[in-house]
Amino acid sequence: MAPDLTNAATATKPTAIVASPPTRAYVTFLAGNGDYVKGVVGLMKGIRKVGSKYPLVVAILPDVPEEHRQILVDQGCIVREIEPVYPPENQTQFAMAYYVINYSKLRIWEFVEYEKMIYLDGDIQVYENIDHLFDLPDGQFYAVMDCFCEKTWSHTPQYRIGYCQQCPDKVQHPENIDLDKVKVVHYCAAGSKPWRYTGKEMNMDREDIKMLVKKWWDVYEDESLDYKNYVAPAVEIEPMNLQPFLEAMSEAGAINYATAPSAA
Repeated sequence: MAPDLTNAATATKPTAIVASPPTRAYVTFLAGNGDYVKGVVGLMKGIRKVGSKYPLVVAILPDVPEEHRQILVDQGCIVREIEPVYPPENQTQFAMAYYVINYSKLRIWEFVEYEKMIYLDGDIQVYENIDHLFDLPDGQFYAVMDCFCEKTWSHTPQYRIGYCQQCPDKVQHPENIDLDKVKVVHYCAAGSKPWRYTGKEMNMDREDIKMLVKKWWDVYEDESLDYKNYVAPAVEIEPMNLQPFLEAMSEAGAINYATAPSAA
């Protein structure tokens, strides 16, 4: 039996619901063919472990090898290649190559499809959900103050008092911080990268550092957090209701619905 073509004005109208793409995301940066890809994988798995509902976008430079790109995709990252940003030469003569390459992070501002993004370095790990940061008032730029704990800042008074950006009331870190309550750890100090850790570097043979390194490895080596193995908890997806649009199109006579024949 042929289907009954009925004008949309009299037909039963279906409710079309589609999931809207994410407008919020975490974002990090990766360059070269070194071992920092391990840090990004660890970060992705950490974000997954704490139950974040937002994706991780990885801004990569063209020199990131295909093998590393595939590793990131396999872990559920959104990989976006960006063009390098080169500062004027007169601004780089006294800068280390690492700092020069960081100018390319400015490309992240071109990810205009996102309303809000939270930048996390690849050597950061998230141990508690920080999605609430996305709910801070719009129209502001939020950031932690710079850290003066490394030797490159040894000429500053902040370095001499052991200034720590997350806990300015603490005069030394991390030994005076309650590590069980820390939500985010930045393994920024020389010798502290978990995937390179030996304990032989200065100030690294300490129990608190060893504990934080082990904590990172526990996440990194947890195969249940791999994208292919992960079973996400059920979350309510905010739907996009297209019914008003369909009704408007129907009233304009632009849509006809075909009633499908019975499958019985």
